Amino acid sequence: MDLNADLGEVADGVPTDDAGLVEVVTSANVACGFHSGDATTMRRVSGLCVERGVAIGAQVSYRDREGFGRRFLDVDPAALAGDVLEQVASLDALARSVGGRVTYVKPHGALYNAVVHHEAQAAAVVDGVLAFDDSLAVLGLPGSRWLALAEAAGLRPVREAFADRAYSADGTLVPRGEPGAVLTDEAAVVDRCVRLATAGEVVAADGTVVRVDAESLCLHGDTPGAVRLVRAVRTALAGAGIGLAPFTGAG
Repeated sequence: MDLNADLGEVADGVPTDDAGLVEVVTSANVACGFHSGDATTMRRVSGLCVERGVAIGAQVSYRDREGFGRRFLDVDPAALAGDVLEQVASLDALARSVGGRVTYVKPHGALYNAVVHHEAQAAAVVDGVLAFDDSLAVLGLPGSRWLALAEAAGLRPVREAFADRAYSADGTLVPRGEPGAVLTDEAAVVDRCVRLATAGEVVAADGTVVRVDAESLCLHGDTPGAVRLVRAVRTALAGAGIGLAPFTGAG
C-alpha cells in the first residue's frame, strides 16, 4: 500500500509540515504553483523527497491561488490541458535539478472533484499529461472519468482512497464545506485505513458500506495533526501486516 499526502502548500496561512510528512509518506503530491506553492518550495520539497526515497507527484490545479483551487472553474479544455502541461513540466524541471523527477500526476481540489464526472475536463487533464510524458501514472478516485480516460489513453491509472475525508454512499467524497467532511479523530482515521487496506471497504457518512479498491491512501497535509495521523496510520498498517511502498519508483 502507498501513503500519499499534499506537500508544498500554504492553506489558510498555515504551511504544510513538509519535513515531517516526507518522513512518513511514500508519495508526495507537490503543489505546482497554481493553487499554492512556488519554485523555491517545489525545489525544496523535491529535494526532501529524493533524500527520503519518496515518489514525487505533480498536484495540478485550476489557476486559482485566491480560492486555493477549491472553486470549480469552467475552463476551456485546450487551456486546461496547457495549464496541466505547464505545472507538470515546471515541477519536473525543479525535481530534476535536485536529482529527482515527477512520476505521477494527481488533480487537486475542485479539479479533482470535477474530473470524476466532467468528461471534457477529465479529457483535458489526460491530454496535458500525455503532452508531457505518457509513462506517468495518474492518481484519482475509483470509477472516475479521469481514470477511465487516462487508462484508455495508455496511462497507468492508480486508484486512491481517503483516510481523512467522509464518503457519500455512491463512493464520492462529501463536499468539504459540509459538516463532518474532514475527519481528524486519530482512532477513526486509523481504523478506516486498516479496513481499507485489508478489506477494501469504507463506511460512508450514512452508514452504507462502500467497496473501494485502492492502491494508495491519501491523508491531506493541511488536516490538523496530519503528521501525527500519518504516523499512526503507518504503525497500524504495519501491525496489520500491510507493507508500504510508493506505487511508482521513488522520485
